[in-house]
Amino acid sequence: MTDDRPAQTIDDAAAPLAPHHAAPRGWLDRLGLLGRGALIGAAEVVPGVSGGTIALIVGVYETLIRSAGHLVRAAVTLVGSLLGRVDRGRSRHHAREVRWDAVLPIGIGMLLAVLAGAAVLEPLLEEYPVQLRALFAGLIVASLAVPARMVGGRWTLREVGVAGLAAAAAFFLTSIPPAAEQDPSALVVFGAAAIAICALVLPGISGSFLLLTLGLYQPTLAAVNDRDLAYLGIFVLGAIFGLSVFVSGLQWLLEHRHRVTLVVMTGLMAGSLRALWPWQDEDRGLLPPGESVGAVVGLFAVGVAIVLALMLVEHRIQARAAAPQHRAPEDATT
Repeated sequence: MTDDRPAQTIDDAAAPLAPHHAAPRGWLDRLGLLGRGALIGAAEVVPGVSGGTIALIVGVYETLIRSAGHLVRAAVTLVGSLLGRVDRGRSRHHAREVRWDAVLPIGIGMLLAVLAGAAVLEPLLEEYPVQLRALFAGLIVASLAVPARMVGGRWTLREVGVAGLAAAAAFFLTSIPPAAEQDPSALVVFGAAAIAICALVLPGISGSFLLLTLGLYQPTLAAVNDRDLAYLGIFVLGAIFGLSVFVSGLQWLLEHRHRVTLVVMTGLMAGSLRALWPWQDEDRGLLPPGESVGAVVGLFAVGVAIVLALMLVEHRIQARAAAPQHRAPEDATT
């Protein structure tokens, strides 16, 4: 009997993945994934903070990217099978490769955080922008260690240059003055969502920041708070389109150009810090330090401490999860 399943690609077989890819063992692990999703969702509501960066920090980034890639391919091959051009088994194969046990709790956490963040963070950002930017800057500065460490080994001069170019690009993008708020058309909402969703899979770039630049941040928050299903439906369709176009390319880069991709991510994160300089004018011009210097320094330190604590916890979780793998051969022989 022949196996009619699609041949496993190198990237599927390679998945010798880090411990955070392991299946959740109980409700505590699932609650942990829910909490990680909530952190990512909260970041997506805050202009200047990248959900992809938070996903890197909490150790679920590659899980989400791989699963998103398989989900997109499952949808594409399903359409192809309905048209009679592709074997339906390929769609089932990709659907099985999605880490549903991780993706579902993370997705639920993200949704809950977006709903809560839209109601809570909007007034805080309006009343305490300087202080919150300082906190977020501390988060991002400390999180630079995540992709930089994942690169591994000493950086070459060329890699430093690539990171510098990526940082310059992010610096430029985050200096663009915000567009005027407007009543957007369906096509504009669709296109903005397709662009902004890229931030979820690209550390260093904030989806909310891109929406702010396009003049759609306040309308989108209002749609979430008002449960404007027509607006949100168009936004979701645009996000799905953006994922289908962008995530497959990024997944390929992570699997075939892993080192240089992480170098670029590090540069993007570093350059995006420009958006989080605490003192700015309404057009994102940088101002010298002014009010609340002490509070700014303190909150920056708190942000750094939060990320370092998360990294320490993640390291311990990985060490604990890896331990049984070393004992497994001994158990098998007894």
